[in-house]
Amino acid sequence: MSPFPGIKELPPDPLFGLKARYNADSRSDKVDLGIGAYRDNNGKPWILPAVRQAEQKLIHSPEYNHEYLSISGYEPFTNSAAKVILGADSSAIKEGKIVSQQSLSGTGALHVSGVFIKQFYSGNHTIYLSQPTWANHKQIFETIGFKVDSYPYWNNETKSLNLSGFLNTIETAPNGSIFLLHACAHNPTGLDPTKDQWNQILKALDKKQHLVIFDSAYQGFASGDLEKDAYPIRKAINDKLITSPIVICQSFAKNVGMYGERVGAIHVIATTTEANESLNKAIKSQLNKIIRSEISNPPAYGSKIVATILNDPELYSQWREDLVTMSSRISKMRNALRQKLESLGTPGTWNHITEQTGMFSFTGLTPDMVDRLEKHHGIYLVSSGRASVAGLNDHNVDKVANAFDEVVRHFGKSKL
Repeated sequence: MSPFPGIKELPPDPLFGLKARYNADSRSDKVDLGIGAYRDNNGKPWILPAVRQAEQKLIHSPEYNHEYLSISGYEPFTNSAAKVILGADSSAIKEGKIVSQQSLSGTGALHVSGVFIKQFYSGNHTIYLSQPTWANHKQIFETIGFKVDSYPYWNNETKSLNLSGFLNTIETAPNGSIFLLHACAHNPTGLDPTKDQWNQILKALDKKQHLVIFDSAYQGFASGDLEKDAYPIRKAINDKLITSPIVICQSFAKNVGMYGERVGAIHVIATTTEANESLNKAIKSQLNKIIRSEISNPPAYGSKIVATILNDPELYSQWREDLVTMSSRISKMRNALRQKLESLGTPGTWNHITEQTGMFSFTGLTPDMVDRLEKHHGIYLVSSGRASVAGLNDHNVDKVANAFDEVVRHFGKSKL
């Protein structure tokens, strides 16, 4: 008898399985458009100048050590992280409406928020995710025990936002349901609502008193502008467009390039209308209990690096320049790929590549096309057709465009 009857081996994680196949490929001109990590114009990982300077400042500080953090995390980091996402003048900060906790990057923030909501939220425990969404969203919340549903987001025919379907789901969902929103640089589509569309979405959510979880993984990385990329969060809170609970899951993996250091935070705002000190203390104690039971206390090194950047005016200014460097290069590659496809006369329309934002582009390529790209051209992207634009550079963009053109023509696709 097996000690674990019924256990089955699961297939590899799609993204990391893709990376494993890429690593095993011996072709010298292979291209990785799968994993979401920034690469420079030579296809190499890039350590931000602000990070290099912050590391030197940190390790030469007389207070530098490797002691445990508190269960809540490194306070100079969590306080500064809240200001980055909400704005230093946010009423939620000034009036003490926010509870902040360090987490294991955005994934950890999502998991902790899910455990907390599952235990204490009195509303409907169905969580609505965009269709499509980041694959790990579904896995995280199903593992915790939520019922997972979806709202329409991507209109494949027009390659635009399905706003009417989105709003209809908000309206028809039971009052007090949970909606997870991508704050910017929607993964996997790269398509974000306009400001006017965001306003409609936020007002509709408030009308039904839904609990909102904002997943903010790309602030500043998407447009190069921290304020612009935080628009829906700041609008919802500072203008009190949403009065029901708001949870923000914040990652510094992409925008500070701290991928492996797992630097993140969870911010809970029980209500945007008025502060409740006793409720905030209770929330903080329960978040501490969750963290203590799962990881004891958060990791120190990455959070100290980020805090050093956020609290040093010169480093903060350098970081903002670094964000422009990354976002501008990605934008340049979007334009280069679109122009090359259009010059080749590749069947279909390709304007959506430049109308999307952030690290990813929902290319519109089918799974069969993606499979052919991998096998015949050594170009790796997710089967949904999501491509990491950060993997493009001046040396491979022509190869990628020519390969896209070949697979589209091979399958006789007349409309993309």
